[in-house]
Amino acid sequence: MQHRIVVLGAGYTGAIAAGRLAKRLHHEDVTITLVNPEPDFVERVRLHQIAVGQDLRPRPFGEMFAGTGVELKLAKVTAVDVDRKTVTVTAAHGPEQEEIAYDTLVYALGSGWNDGGVPGTAAHAHEISSRAGALRLRDRLAALDAGRPVVVVGGGLTGLEAATEIAEARPDLDVALAASGALGDWLSEKGRSHLRKVVDKLGITVHEHTAVNAVEADGVTTDAGRTIPADVTVWTTGFAVHPIAQGTALEVTDRGQIVVDTTMRSVSHPDVYAVGDAAMALGSAGTPLRMSCASGVPMAWQAADAIAARLADTEVPHIAIHYSQQCISLGRKEGLIQFVTADDQAVDRAMTGRMAARYKELICKGAAWGVANPTLGLPTRRRRVVRQETRSSAQVEAAA
Repeated sequence: MQHRIVVLGAGYTGAIAAGRLAKRLHHEDVTITLVNPEPDFVERVRLHQIAVGQDLRPRPFGEMFAGTGVELKLAKVTAVDVDRKTVTVTAAHGPEQEEIAYDTLVYALGSGWNDGGVPGTAAHAHEISSRAGALRLRDRLAALDAGRPVVVVGGGLTGLEAATEIAEARPDLDVALAASGALGDWLSEKGRSHLRKVVDKLGITVHEHTAVNAVEADGVTTDAGRTIPADVTVWTTGFAVHPIAQGTALEVTDRGQIVVDTTMRSVSHPDVYAVGDAAMALGSAGTPLRMSCASGVPMAWQAADAIAARLADTEVPHIAIHYSQQCISLGRKEGLIQFVTADDQAVDRAMTGRMAARYKELICKGAAWGVANPTLGLPTRRRRVVRQETRSSAQVEAAA
């Protein structure tokens, strides 16, 4: 019988893991099923561009995985039973439920927006952590008259990219940014200086050291009791892990991330691997990896290579996962590349301006290209699966 590999989620990490596994293993030995509710790949790092009306090139999975042996199943995951080794899904365009059995599971359901439990956020704020959310924000911004106020809540990477993109695309709007700390307080001095220069140039009003504790239809209320007017509020204070894993027997963190070892294998269930935002993993510096594409892509490489090696009964490779930079787009004409240590701490070196904007664009294109070409620079010789029943107990124990 073929070994059944099921991959849940086709974001950067899930899609790369599926494609890499297809390149690593013989098609006669395995089936690879990729479960995702949408037929196209979503470039999540570009959703702020969609929100301001830019059209991105479609990337259908049918074309990306043509001839690879990866089977795309358009469905939404509703439950995972790690004891029975099954996944329950609902058809993308219907109420029909189906149960899918697996031998190896790659959990890559990722994360969505996190309203933080702040009153009124779910009812009145917009999010850009999903394509649907970005499209809703796109329609709302397009309907705004000149001079109307927009506030972006959250001073992290997503908030900075959203605020600057909106301000550049719609200079007629009154754009504000509410940050809980100082503007770009994690950046180097050069990075902070350039960020403030761009923000001032775009006419963005920055409310520093400002926590928002309520969202209304016409604005937000701060912890100091002040009201910041807004016809549109964009909420970018962080991400929440997909909740499915918390309802399983998998060992998870308080945030709901699956605890994994250095090969992205669940510490409680060895037939489950988790990658991307769904996993709690440590980088080569010994610190937790942050939720990001920069973390998720090498996590997907590691998981796929470990699965292939264990199935082929060969040595499991270990990929060093560390950081080198943070890439921030500040509209289409400006950017900021903050160089960092292996554990993601800013160093006194940064690239700014148009060169940084071009660099960030290359990073985004490279990330999307890598989904369809998951074995760049690596041998593509496929390995044969060694059936467990033909291996000695010592070999099985070593592979684990």
